[in-house]
Amino acid sequence: MNTFERALKAWGKEPQMLQVIEEMSELTKEILKNINRKKDNINELIEETADVEIMLEQLKICYNIADAVTKYKTEKLKKIDQRLDEWERKNNVA
Repeated sequence: MNTFERALKAWGKEPQMLQVIEEMSELTKEILKNINRKKDNINELIEETADVEIMLEQLKICYNIADAVTKYKTEKLKKIDQRLDEWERKNNVA
């Protein structure tokens, strides 16, 4: 059992899913501080990004969606690449 699974077992699905929301909110707050207030908060951005990534791993385990997320992400990145290719052609970017 890995750390993510142990955390879910120890603290439960609902509390951990609420923690996902809390961590995403904290990351949102730090991004806004960085952009709106021009705050130099790179350390906070690093910490909150790591926290969100950890909690997202638990979310994927909790709902058994890791493979589906990986598949969707791969397809989504292909679409983004296509859009970027079109944008670069349109804007004469090499």
